[in-house]
Amino acid sequence: MSYRTRSSGSSSAARIIAVVADILAFIIILWILMYLLDANRGNDFVQWVHDAATWLAGWSYDLFTFDAAWARVVAGYGLAAVVYLFIGHAIAGRIRR
Repeated sequence: MSYRTRSSGSSSAARIIAVVADILAFIIILWILMYLLDANRGNDFVQWVHDAATWLAGWSYDLFTFDAAWARVVAGYGLAAVVYLFIGHAIAGRIRR
């Protein structure tokens, strides 16, 4: 296997990891926006985004105890989105090297 082939394989893997991290963060950020804009929770798409974001941010969405519910949502879910982006892109950058 030549260096060029390994390099393009690493680049593809890194790109996939970065895109997956971006998609996960996008779902979480989409839920934050839907929450802040008071989206109709009876809507199937809104419910799917909420369920996916809650699953993805299960470790962080109840981490903060602000009095305002919107602040808890932004901080808890936002932390998960930032962590997914940071870790996903750090791993992708490491693979590219």
